Amino acid sequence: MENRPAPQGPEGCLTVAIRMPVRIVVLVLVVPVRMVWDLLAAGAKALRRAVLTPLWRALVVTPSGWLYARVLTPLGHATAGLGRAVGAGIGWLGRGVAWVAVTLVAVPAAWVYRTVLTPLGRGAARVAEAIGLGLRRLLWALFVWPPVTLWRRVLAPLLRHGLLTPGAWLYRYALTPAGHAIALLAGLAAAALAAVGRGLAALAVLLLVVPAVWVYRTLLTPLGHAVVVVAREIGDALGHAWRAAGFVSRAVGRALKWLARNLVGRPARWAYVVLLTPVGHWVQDAVLRPAKKAALAAGRSAREALASARETVRTARRDAWRALVGGPPREQGGHRARTLGSTTTASGAVPAPEISLSKTEG
Repeated sequence: MENRPAPQGPEGCLTVAIRMPVRIVVLVLVVPVRMVWDLLAAGAKALRRAVLTPLWRALVVTPSGWLYARVLTPLGHATAGLGRAVGAGIGWLGRGVAWVAVTLVAVPAAWVYRTVLTPLGRGAARVAEAIGLGLRRLLWALFVWPPVTLWRRVLAPLLRHGLLTPGAWLYRYALTPAGHAIALLAGLAAAALAAVGRGLAALAVLLLVVPAVWVYRTLLTPLGHAVVVVAREIGDALGHAWRAAGFVSRAVGRALKWLARNLVGRPARWAYVVLLTPVGHWVQDAVLRPAKKAALAAGRSAREALASARETVRTARRDAWRALVGGPPREQGGHRARTLGSTTTASGAVPAPEISLSKTEG
């Protein structure tokens, strides 16, 4: 059969009287606490999602992966290779040392043990056995036989007739009757003390236990029941208030979310799509891109001017050096008055006459 909870008895008037006020007061006190709790929980989740998780990945996960992949793995492979090489070397060295030890130490030692030490040890054992037998007999004659003889012949009879016999007579005829009398007196005293103890216990029960039981049954038990009822109702009220505050907090959160979306998010999106995006495209097409092209053209012209100036200075320096120290004249490499697509004129170059195609054809 299934275990079903026992049906609860009818609730008392105290329970019904304090239930609603307690729940109302607890609800008023718990709703702000629950809203603050939900706000802190949402902030903690946002902080973890936006700050702590990326920070953890950037400071711990990525450096750890890089360290493992770029440092620890090659280092481990190198250490493993070195360990295998060292292990192989130690194995070869151990086998060589073992062979040397067996050949130079173990075999000669076994031969010495078998041919020299074993016969020498057997002879030494026989000599030591004979010496030990003589010493054992000498020690027995000097230290064991005299005390044993003294105990058997002198001390034991003296102890038996001088102490044990009088002690047994004294125990039987004096100490035993005295002990019986003392035991009888002790029994009588114990009976008297037991009677006095029973009287004191009855008096203590009458003066202490009976009033304490009356106070417990008449005062403390109803008071404890009332305290239990109040505590249970407060606990139930806290549970109901916490759940109701959760519903209220979630409703407030959804309302704030709806307000933020309709008052901030949608206008901001409309302004971004309708105003800022076309303005940004116009600024990029009408201002930034022509400015970039002009800057590139100015930079190119400046670089060409600097290159022409450097070439002019270099040519003038060579001409001045030839004029000072002498030397073959510089060969004219042709007319370099003006090149196609360029407006610069080299230093010292004579402008070449321009040829007209119409005159040439005529």
